Amino acid sequence: MTVHTHARSRRPAWPIVLLAAAVAAICVLAIWRPWQTASAPAAGAPGGVAAVAPAALALPPTPRVLVFGDSWTYGSAASDPMRGYAYVAAETLGWDAVIDGVRGSGYLKPGIDGGPYGERIAALDPALEPDLVILQGSINDRSLGAEGYREAVDAAWDDVRSTYPEAQIVVLGPAPQVLPVERATARIDADLQDLAAARGWWYISPLTEDWITPSRYSDVIDTSDVGRDHPSTAGHAYLASRLVEALAGISVTTDAAARGTLSSLAP
Repeated sequence: MTVHTHARSRRPAWPIVLLAAAVAAICVLAIWRPWQTASAPAAGAPGGVAAVAPAALALPPTPRVLVFGDSWTYGSAASDPMRGYAYVAAETLGWDAVIDGVRGSGYLKPGIDGGPYGERIAALDPALEPDLVILQGSINDRSLGAEGYREAVDAAWDDVRSTYPEAQIVVLGPAPQVLPVERATARIDADLQDLAAARGWWYISPLTEDWITPSRYSDVIDTSDVGRDHPSTAGHAYLASRLVEALAGISVTTDAAARGTLSSLAP
C-alpha cells in the first residue's frame, strides 16, 4: 500500500496482526450481511428531494482511495498522525491511499492548514483518478449555523463529482467529540444524510450507528489538553475497524475476497 500525504512522509510500523481477529469477524459478517452498517437513503428525502438508491461498492484488488476530511482524518491526537483511522483502514484493506485531512476544516470553516472543503476540493489533482472517495466530517461547522451550509456541501460535492467522474463516493458523517451529541452536530449529520441520499451516495453515520457510546467514550476520545476531544491512538484504531466494517456491509463481497483479506493480515 502506498499512502500519499501533503504534510507527512513517515509510515509507522503498525501491528496489523492485532486487527486480524476483528477483520476476520467483519469479513464473515459481510458475507452474511444480516445488517446494514451504512445509512441507505430513505424512500424520500426531506424537502421534496427524491432519494436515489446507491449501488454496492465494487473495488479492484488494490484500489486507489482518497480519504478527505478534517482533523480526524489528519490523525490528530494519535501518537503519530499516521496511526490515525484513515491510515489504519488503508493499511488494513490494502489501499493505495491518498489521505487529505486538514485540522479545523469544514464545509464552511477554514482550517489551520488549509481552507474550507470547497477550496480544498477545487485544488485536488484531477489526475489522481481514485476508485473510491471517502468524504469525512465535519463537526467543525457546528458553530456556524445552518445558513448556507447545504449550499456549500452541494457545491463541494459537485466539484468532487466533476473532478472524479468515475469514482465511487461514500460520505462518512461527523462523529461526536462530546456526549451527549450536540444539537448542531446532529443537524449536520441529518443534512449530510439527506444530501447524500439525493445523489445516491452511501452515507455512513457514526451518530446513528452509535460508534461512540457513553460506555465506550473514554476508550475512544482523548479529553486531555493534548487530545482536545480527538480520538486517541486506540480510538483511531477502533474507528478504523468500524469503517472497515461499514464498507464491508455496502460492498460486493465474495468468499474469495474475504479469504484474500484475511490472508493479507496473517502474521
